Amino acid sequence: MSEQGGESTALPRSVPNATVQEVAGARVVIAVGKKKTAIAKAVVRPGIGRVRVNGIPIEIWPIEMARMRMMEPLLLAGKELTGKVDIDVTVRGGGFMGQATAVRMAIARGLVEYFQNSKLLELYMTYDPSMIKGDPRRTEPKKPGLKHARSKRQKAYR
Repeated sequence: MSEQGGESTALPRSVPNATVQEVAGARVVIAVGKKKTAIAKAVVRPGIGRVRVNGIPIEIWPIEMARMRMMEPLLLAGKELTGKVDIDVTVRGGGFMGQATAVRMAIARGLVEYFQNSKLLELYMTYDPSMIKGDPRRTEPKKPGLKHARSKRQKAYR
């Protein structure tokens, strides 16, 4: 593969669940991430590197494992890219790790769509494809007459 002159190359296809808008002359990207029943919406706009989740700075998020999961796309992208944008994320539904995974997906999709950088997309896809593609698994519904989705009545032969 030959190296082009520009660092940012156009994406071969668009990122799922990410839309680009012009607001007051500035480029704004709205990206959605989902995990189980948690839905996160990230708004990426030009700024100084602030990242807020439900109005709280991501650096002081109370649950450490969730905070580390949410910061993965930011750490992979590096300070030179994340320092150019502000990201506001709103997340609802699900548990705290489902919300963290949804936020991670929304941030990754938003950054890739904002910078239109195929190297960043390739980095995310190599690290963890679910950062861009998502995870289609959902909980199986409970069946009538049973306690759980796949439980059966116990049977004794003696």
